[in-house]
Amino acid sequence: METIALLSHAVPHAIVAYRSGVAVTAQQFLDEANEAARRLPGCKHVLNVCADRYRFTVGIAACLISKRVSLLPSTHTPQVIAHLKAFAPDAFCLTDDARCDIELPQIYYPDLFARPAAAADREAPRFEVPRIAATQLAAVVFTSGTTGTPVPYRKTWGLLARCVQNGAPRLGLLDGRSHTLVGTVPGQHMYGFESTVLLALLSGNALSAERPFYPADVAAAVREVPRPRVLVTTPIHLRTLLSSEVEFPPVDLVMSATAPLNGDLAREVEGKYGTRLLEIYGSTETGQIAMRRTAATATWRLWPGVRLSVVNERVFAQGGHVEQLTPMCDVIEITNEEEFILHGRMADLVNVAGKRSSIGYLNAQLNAIPGVIDGAFFLREESMGSTGVARLGAVVVAPGMSVAGLTEELRRLIDPVFLPRPLLIVEQLPRNATGKLPQQALQGFADAQLRISESQ
Repeated sequence: METIALLSHAVPHAIVAYRSGVAVTAQQFLDEANEAARRLPGCKHVLNVCADRYRFTVGIAACLISKRVSLLPSTHTPQVIAHLKAFAPDAFCLTDDARCDIELPQIYYPDLFARPAAAADREAPRFEVPRIAATQLAAVVFTSGTTGTPVPYRKTWGLLARCVQNGAPRLGLLDGRSHTLVGTVPGQHMYGFESTVLLALLSGNALSAERPFYPADVAAAVREVPRPRVLVTTPIHLRTLLSSEVEFPPVDLVMSATAPLNGDLAREVEGKYGTRLLEIYGSTETGQIAMRRTAATATWRLWPGVRLSVVNERVFAQGGHVEQLTPMCDVIEITNEEEFILHGRMADLVNVAGKRSSIGYLNAQLNAIPGVIDGAFFLREESMGSTGVARLGAVVVAPGMSVAGLTEELRRLIDPVFLPRPLLIVEQLPRNATGKLPQQALQGFADAQLRISESQ
């Protein structure tokens, strides 16, 4: 039976994490993970919502060691929690927030270590890295719900580990140095899970326990860890960083995912921070499968072993860590065996008055307008008799700009049939922790804004 080590750190004093700038060794991490594994409740499924990334990682490791399954939805709304209860009735919540209001049986992370182990249970510390069966079910991850109800996907330890191990060389993170990964994205999201947690464990690198949000906090989190430093973030966070006046410490690599990254934005990031920016492509279904340096090319390069093919005009991925033929939800142009060009999501395609475009393209044009901080188009379906007529609207964060002014700017950039009606100027968009806009949240938000504007 194939097994894969929980850690790739070869010696007990190797650094696995930094908490408030203090190093955590592989020995300490394994001791805590083993202790947590012994003290977790006797249920099979664990909803790990620890905000501290190190505690989250200890919880993940404890579940792997004890053959429990981690549940990883990207949000924790009451609707999602109700869905989890139906999916795994025995699930309990592991939290480091004493005020956590998730309606599941809870265990408070510090309580796992509140009492010393009995003398009979104490053993002299020894460095022994657990090996986990490749076929062991490690996690159930859920789609973000950007196009509807979250869907569960079962991930074995082998699938997760091979994805990260195949990607690390592509990212330049197996160069013999210990890189520190600082993430603005939560570990519970697939991108954050792979790029800040598993990547640290399985490539000999280290993670930062912090999850900063505001520019000053991001800069502080980067500053308190040693170089080489890697910032794992999203396009919306990058836009916020660039618009701030915060002095940023040197960062050796920036990684971005969760939404398409504009080439101009990528070049601005590289120029301002004197670094490389690599964009990651993947999905909940496949995990990470490709990357590109967006400032230099539109072409994506696949992870080793992963190949794309066309079946009945649909693009599928298979090979490497992608064990089954998996349909892609994007419009993809395969350019050669290892590379492709992405043209947007299939669900984003819109047809208005016989003309076609994509929500992704329209969003890119909108966000390129000077003065626009954030913005998104949305599709409204309004019935006219028995025929559904597609109408586009947009919500925009653009302080000091008017609807008329924004409309004129858009008219120069896109075909007039795609001009949004209505165009709503708002204070902020309902993005989740990874910067995504779940379709239900966006539609509900836009409808509420429409009602407000119509009542005025």
